[in-house]
Amino acid sequence: MTDASDGRVAVYLDFDNIVMSWYDRVHGRNAYHRDRARIQQDITEPEIAARLEAATVDVGAILDFAASFGTLVLTRAYADWSSPVNAMYRRQLVGRAVDLVQLFPAAAYAKNGADIRLAVDGIEDMFRLPDLTHVAIVAGDSDFVPLTQRVKRLGRYVIGIGVAGSTAKSLAAACDMFEPYDTLPGVPELPKRPAQDRRRSEKTAPEKEADTGSAEPSSDSPAAAKEPDAKDSGEKEPTEKRSSRSRRSRRATSAPEPAEQLDEDDVIPAFEDTPPEDLHAVATNLLERALRVGQDKGDEQGFLYASAVKQHIRRMDPSFSEKALGYRSFNDFLASRENLAELHESGHERLVRLRQ
Repeated sequence: MTDASDGRVAVYLDFDNIVMSWYDRVHGRNAYHRDRARIQQDITEPEIAARLEAATVDVGAILDFAASFGTLVLTRAYADWSSPVNAMYRRQLVGRAVDLVQLFPAAAYAKNGADIRLAVDGIEDMFRLPDLTHVAIVAGDSDFVPLTQRVKRLGRYVIGIGVAGSTAKSLAAACDMFEPYDTLPGVPELPKRPAQDRRRSEKTAPEKEADTGSAEPSSDSPAAAKEPDAKDSGEKEPTEKRSSRSRRSRRATSAPEPAEQLDEDDVIPAFEDTPPEDLHAVATNLLERALRVGQDKGDEQGFLYASAVKQHIRRMDPSFSEKALGYRSFNDFLASRENLAELHESGHERLVRLRQ
């Protein structure tokens, strides 16, 4: 397999996925699907325009990061460019010489359209351009796992880029390296919202009405007029009928189903909803395993280069990112685990070993 060094890079962007995922990351889980109708109706509406501007994807940050691995020999973005949301990016994309691949949806919501086209083009390019060394896939669906696995078998280094919390864990694991879009240089850090505010913003209007609604029909309602009182009729209503009617009443007052159902892979628990201590515990376990495995490969005292330890951690879990955990550098991450990792500076190199 080709190492991550200077080479020739191909970039494939599932553009709808990155735009929707970043919108949800900025405004809350499933925010794009709640605002979809208003966005399609008029993107110039002041509130919608402000929300779209706040969730603008910086394509330049993605391409600049991909260019750090070598020369960009081809860059393609897949989407329906007649959509007003995607059309906003045409100037930005054309300015970076991105090839815009038009997808004409056969239905109102063409699921997997970009996935299949991107996968077919990607495999074709592997044979058409044998000098490609790196492939960057900007997406989040687990549908791309077979593509990443096949590209790796063909000897290319696969770089995954996706929004934290909206990327399938299986896709991140299938890449040689995965970098959250949130941590790319140039992408502004999102302000942290209190959990209470997030829950309030994610609650839809129909749900609020359902919370205040009553499960019992009013005396003036047609349902009440049609069903005679069991006491007045002198008949005792069977228990099964009463429970069945109660269930129907509860269903009638519950929130309506959304018009568009998402697949299980599309709805992934948001990164911000995951308890931070769990994420830190996972990172600590990765560090401990990397140090234990590398003990025999260190010097006489068991010290390893910090850069080698990080590289080993990224091999075990390509989605690992110290910046996503709140640290500016990997050295800061190691310093925060001083009860586990023993640090030593040797010139310009930082050495680390498992604390005895």
